[in-house]
Amino acid sequence: MPHKILIVEDNANNSSLLLDILTFHGYEVTVAVDGQEGVTLATKIMPDLILMDIQMPGMDGMTAGSILKGDPATGRLKIIALTSFAMQGDEEKFMAAGFDGYISKPVNTRELPALIKHWLEQEA
Repeated sequence: MPHKILIVEDNANNSSLLLDILTFHGYEVTVAVDGQEGVTLATKIMPDLILMDIQMPGMDGMTAGSILKGDPATGRLKIIALTSFAMQGDEEKFMAAGFDGYISKPVNTRELPALIKHWLEQEA
């Protein structure tokens, strides 16, 4: 059975690119367009990994990630922060907030499959 990945990304071009790459590599992929939909879908499908954009209108990725990590039902889900505002100290900020990893945008499409595999193989 393929691993389930949830992409939470408000930019259609970014989500389409991630969807294409991950589908090509055999993952079952679902896309949410904002943090609220991401929380709802994560609770429903219980993905193996979530790629969570940080800057989104409405509920941002930090809030959505905090909700998921704070809920006993979803607290063990692996959530990877995606951000285009990569600044010094961001990775530490995301890890302190409970995220399991961090990717800066633009995403390196050649490295992404190996990173996803690495995160999926890590112990929860």
